[in-house]
Amino acid sequence: MQTSSDRHEYPAHWEADVVLRDGGTARIRPITVDDAERLVSFYEQVSDESKYYRFFAPYPRLSAKDVRRFTHHDFVDRVGLAATVGGEFIATVRYDRINADGMPASAPADEAEVAFLVQDAHQGRGVASALLEHIGAVARERDIRRFAAEVLPANNKMIKVFTDAGYTQKRSFEDGVVRLEFDLEPTDRSLAVQRAREQRAEARSVQRLLAPGSVAVVGAGRTPGGVGRSVLDNLRQAGFTGRLYAVNAALQEKELDGVPAHRSIRDIADPVDLAVVAVPAEHVPQVVTECGEHGVQGLVVVSAGYAESGPEGRERQRELVRHARTYGMRIIGPNAFGVINTAPDVRLNASLAPQMPRPGRIGLFAQSGAIGIALLSRLHRRGGGVTGVTGVSTFVSSGNRADVSGNDVLQYWYEDPDTDVALMYLESIGNPRKFTRLARRTAAAKPLVVVQGARHGGAAPQGHAIRATRLPHATVSALLRQAGVIRVDTITELVDAGLLLARQPLPRGPRVAILGNSESLGLLTYDACLAEGLRPLPPRDLTTAASAEDFHKALSQALADDGCDAVVVTAIPAVGETSAADEALAEALRSSALEAPAKPVLVVHVELGGLAEALSAAASTAPQAPEGAPGASPGARFHPSDRSPAAPRAESVPDSRLIPAYPAAERAVRALAEAVKYAQWRTDAHEPGKVPEYEDIDEKGAARLIDDLLARGEGLTLGGGQTAELLGRYGIDVHQALSAPTPDDAVAAARAIGYPVALKTTAPHLRHRADLGGVRLDVADEEQLCRAYAELTELFGPPTVLRPVVQRMAPRGVDTVVRAVIDPAAGAVLSFGLAGAASELLGDTAHRLVPVTDRDAASLVRSIRTAPLLFGWRGSAPVDTAALEELLLRVSRLVDDHPEVVAVSLEPVVVAPAGLSVLGATVRLARAPLRDDLGPRTLPVV
Repeated sequence: MQTSSDRHEYPAHWEADVVLRDGGTARIRPITVDDAERLVSFYEQVSDESKYYRFFAPYPRLSAKDVRRFTHHDFVDRVGLAATVGGEFIATVRYDRINADGMPASAPADEAEVAFLVQDAHQGRGVASALLEHIGAVARERDIRRFAAEVLPANNKMIKVFTDAGYTQKRSFEDGVVRLEFDLEPTDRSLAVQRAREQRAEARSVQRLLAPGSVAVVGAGRTPGGVGRSVLDNLRQAGFTGRLYAVNAALQEKELDGVPAHRSIRDIADPVDLAVVAVPAEHVPQVVTECGEHGVQGLVVVSAGYAESGPEGRERQRELVRHARTYGMRIIGPNAFGVINTAPDVRLNASLAPQMPRPGRIGLFAQSGAIGIALLSRLHRRGGGVTGVTGVSTFVSSGNRADVSGNDVLQYWYEDPDTDVALMYLESIGNPRKFTRLARRTAAAKPLVVVQGARHGGAAPQGHAIRATRLPHATVSALLRQAGVIRVDTITELVDAGLLLARQPLPRGPRVAILGNSESLGLLTYDACLAEGLRPLPPRDLTTAASAEDFHKALSQALADDGCDAVVVTAIPAVGETSAADEALAEALRSSALEAPAKPVLVVHVELGGLAEALSAAASTAPQAPEGAPGASPGARFHPSDRSPAAPRAESVPDSRLIPAYPAAERAVRALAEAVKYAQWRTDAHEPGKVPEYEDIDEKGAARLIDDLLARGEGLTLGGGQTAELLGRYGIDVHQALSAPTPDDAVAAARAIGYPVALKTTAPHLRHRADLGGVRLDVADEEQLCRAYAELTELFGPPTVLRPVVQRMAPRGVDTVVRAVIDPAAGAVLSFGLAGAASELLGDTAHRLVPVTDRDAASLVRSIRTAPLLFGWRGSAPVDTAALEELLLRVSRLVDDHPEVVAVSLEPVVVAPAGLSVLGATVRLARAPLRDDLGPRTLPVV
């Protein structure tokens, strides 16, 4: 690679795969001396005009001196990066460090001149923008803070690359050249631009997989039954609207059931957008090469034998992804169940599902093929049993999710007009920080319901490469809920919530009216509402003699009541009731719901198959009988004149509305409760709060102190004085605790502090365990102090074990705990709870992602189950929650401003009726972990 004279070794960590604007991928890597031939070949394919824009003069070919200059870099003052596809250059960028006079320089000069060259065939794909992000990150790593670029005025594309990047910049014009100078420090605008580009690119990459114009099934056999042949048959029977091909090296036929057949994908004359790979794992590399050389845009790999099979398979999987990305292709799988798109202009069933789901508004994502089958099956059966059904827009089963993940699919669903509700089954979250960010943005536009498997197994499935996290599942769940995710525990709850959210408006509050023809079922529903935190109105019993007209009248009255936000209708069958009666009741409920389209209606039914089918009407996911055929449903539709602004769009027929029905009260109420909480989150999300500024915070002073402390070593747990000094820079006062290794030392400490004092042990086994008796409070004088000291040493051991300290007494209040930790996967997390064994045992702790806003802090305090103790429970005095919220905000600011602060623990924090006292604090420092969410766009490393 580089010669011995070069100043730095090859920086392999600069290598990255990126998704471009059109959804294809490219690899970005440093240029080395071995790239001379690639550079010359690349330059020969650039137009004369592009060469002129780069060098400001005709420059038909590179001289040997040019080639050496552009391939020999020291990776400090001179750096070149290339974007490659298929191993060949498609674009280059380089910077040269310069001084104030514009001459070549070395550090401490912090400015560099930057220049790009993009092959004409690849212009417009966002290659230059991606390269700018990466060369900017490299420059910051090398202590370069500013770029300068000289561009001809006619080179509008390159000027736009710089001006659209979002950096703070200065522009001037001199001697016929536009000079741009811009700082490389990320700004809010540059991050917003970067994430918007990321969203568009990743969404487009998934769209290419879900809406191809042509599909080739590689591994389709002659006889039915094999995996490849099954996928081919499913594509054909679903009525795929594009071109379809069968590929198998053993085929002699020209067709398979009317599908053109070829022995190699190279033999197909027309372009192929998507290849479904169903060959043994050992043959997949050859298939990938053939697909890449033919220009295939993406792969669905259903072949098994990868990471799920052990270490050898894991390495095979890594090589598969690397190989595909070399050609700019993205992969779903391997070991995938497949993908489905029900859009009428696509009708893609590139999966092992034998039947195409009915078109609808729900997007489904499952990492597990088995769970994917279960989800499709449940939706398929809803028309004949439990109802409230809707259809599917798109379905992705990612298998080992070696490349395309739930994050990518979320990017696609966010802007997909055909998806109103997203349902996800996740066995692992590869990048929780990014998933939380994307989930928050998606949830602000459409509901996102998630069930997470492997919650208690302690490890993800073997096929999944994920980042290690130290956070327990309960904490991850709390953080997802903070981001607006509707977290459920089972796939039954996933479908129940999804069906309600897909077909009904969001409730505007927790007030629930209950009516029906069974008093007992109404009372069960009432109890379920209370258990879920809803506010049910007294149930209205219509008696078992109630007719369809009685239901219509009662539901109309409930919906017209301003004190009602949602209605649950309970129904049991009457003796001898007919299907005609079921349809009459269903029509009565639908027509009544027409009168108040802004309020959701749910039905709890008991073994009423006819009512279930009548309510679901034409929304069954099962294949529908032709109109007029036996069993065909009339499919009554709902045409409201006005819909709630929060309501998801209806299904394939505009303004249709179907009423979901459930076989048990608790299932219906649980789905409704999730909708209520989500609706409140949507309301709150419009005013997310702010991160307050505090004038007494000394951010620069804290930074200097942290640098000084870290200069002494890595992984440093601060001493008491250092902790107090650092926290003091952020306005957090810690009560001084004076060591008392002897009774005389305790007396001297008490005199210095002033009575009354507290005497407590700091031994690890007794620390923060007042229930064990290691604390003596309100010690009023020297005599009491000596007696207390003697009691502690007699009960628990000598002072060398107990490590006693003396501290001034704090005002009485409620003992709480505030913690912050930097998790390698999720980022900085702020936690709050009451102190004591009971809260710890019950896991009664609330969590928020940093930075915390004032609204976050207020909700954090109120989120724990024991929060009433802070607000005057049973006649006690309410404590100063405003001071507590301010403390949470200051701790959040500390860890957000200084990522070197990797752990903070304040325990106990005694919150009194006026003010609070921090009686114990520990802080741990370490070198700041890398923040990949602030760096350039890149695909996960495999």
